[in-house]
Amino acid sequence: MKRVGFYYHPIFLEHKTPLWHPETSARLTHLIDALKRSNLWVQLVKREPKMATFQQIALVHTSDYIEAIKKSPAGHLDADTYFSERSLEAALYAAGAVIDSIDKIKEGDIDRAFCAVRPPGHHAERNRAMGFCIFNNVAIGARYAQSLGYERVFIIDFDVHHGNGTQHAFEQEDQVFYFSTHQHPHYPGTGASEERGIGKGEGYTYNIPVDPGAGDKTYTKIYSEIVPSLIADFKPQIILVSAGYDLHKHDPLSATRVSNDGIRQIVRAIVTSSAKPLVFVLEGGYNIPALEDSVKITLEELLYS
Repeated sequence: MKRVGFYYHPIFLEHKTPLWHPETSARLTHLIDALKRSNLWVQLVKREPKMATFQQIALVHTSDYIEAIKKSPAGHLDADTYFSERSLEAALYAAGAVIDSIDKIKEGDIDRAFCAVRPPGHHAERNRAMGFCIFNNVAIGARYAQSLGYERVFIIDFDVHHGNGTQHAFEQEDQVFYFSTHQHPHYPGTGASEERGIGKGEGYTYNIPVDPGAGDKTYTKIYSEIVPSLIADFKPQIILVSAGYDLHKHDPLSATRVSNDGIRQIVRAIVTSSAKPLVFVLEGGYNIPALEDSVKITLEELLYS
């Protein structure tokens, strides 16, 4: 059995969104309650993250954007992204969870990690919030991992929405590989298969847009056949995963129709594709029972596969 760090902090509940908003604190309150009722809870290494520093946030985001967020009043940062009184604090802890998990893996305290965080991150661009996201947690984690000596980082993003912010952060580089599956056409409209990177980064971005209704068969084939070979060729030293469970067939924001078994096949393929350290970071997932099931499945695979 692997030592799996589980990262959570109550501050994540203080990122308040309007009543109509799908990205709510109930996602985490119900998830934590469900995990505590399961036999998984006692097997996890529970950790409260530290707050990321603004210097660490600046590994990805511009100083102008960070200063604007510091001064931002409560309200909409864009049409989808809401900012409340304690959202900045929550966002710093969300990025901090990824950073701390990489530290603890490096120190040998844990083998793998799951970061149950909000707000999510993969849509956040260098200079703006977008799509529920304030800071790009996985991109910051990738940069931080490089600062510790993990020079080659592989990022997998199976959220139903393309991680535009993450792709744009690394598309001109050859030391971070970004791989994404996402429903097409769908928000935010990026992630065409022709987007393969720029300059020396060409070939280090790999997008697979999938059709509505793609289901388990399509996803299992992608993750069991394509992903392991990409990882083997790239030879990463650490793998970070944007774990968006809104690809689930019961999620209100998608139509990809992936079942619980499909989630398991995706995660198992990732976990068994390499012996390198793994950090899963929560992104989307807006049907609460489906989110609970998906995270439990993920933790089972992280612990036992």
